[in-house]
Amino acid sequence: MTAEIINLNKVRKARLRADKERKAEENRARHGRSRAERDADDAQRMRDKAHLDGSRRDAGSGGRNGETEEDLDPGSVS
Repeated sequence: MTAEIINLNKVRKARLRADKERKAEENRARHGRSRAERDADDAQRMRDKAHLDGSRRDAGSGGRNGETEEDLDPGSVS
């Protein structure tokens, strides 16, 4: 009758790893965000960026005091 030899350090470390993984899974479920939530946020961010880009003023439209780009170009001075 010989008993199976068990390395207690390996058993202890395996149990600790399993406990850490179980706790990590609980934390992901409790605090994490689903793929759908992340995709919705990304889509909203893209819509906001498109709206801001669409609202951007053109560089050559008006300027200060009604000056145009031709008025500001130093190469056009005679």
